[in-house]
Amino acid sequence: MSPEPTGWLLAVDVGLRTGLALFSRDGRLLWCRTRHLPDRTRLRRAIRGLLARLPDLRWVVLEGGGPLAELWHREARRRGLRVRITQAEVWRRDVLLPREQRTGAGAKRSALSLAERVVRASGAPRATPLRPDAAEAVLLGRWAWERIARDPDGTDDLAEADRIGPP
Repeated sequence: MSPEPTGWLLAVDVGLRTGLALFSRDGRLLWCRTRHLPDRTRLRRAIRGLLARLPDLRWVVLEGGGPLAELWHREARRRGLRVRITQAEVWRRDVLLPREQRTGAGAKRSALSLAERVVRASGAPRATPLRPDAAEAVLLGRWAWERIARDPDGTDDLAEADRIGPP
């Protein structure tokens, strides 16, 4: 099992169809992808495998909640990673224009368009077209990275309002 590129922050759009985006310490997008897993057991195994291949990872930022987010949270904390959770409505307020957020479908379309530009600008490799869940992970990651880089001790709104468990 070979390690992934040196990643510092992993953004996850939580679900059985999971969007993932890995960022370097300096905020550069290293890769983004989608993983579709048929059930919680396979998701749990995939989480363990992915985090094992990211030895320099420090942060996991999750969009979503419930039992699937708890799988990510538990494994990340077991590995000593800092974990933050938020909802799409929170990061979208800062990333998308109000007119782009009027409907969920419109927000996803706008997120896909904006994420395409971020991926293109980053030069990150991509083997397949960007899917909406990976696009949301890209934008979530950029949003979270900006907050964490600005406040690495975790005292801003991301760290306080959206915390699951202790840092």
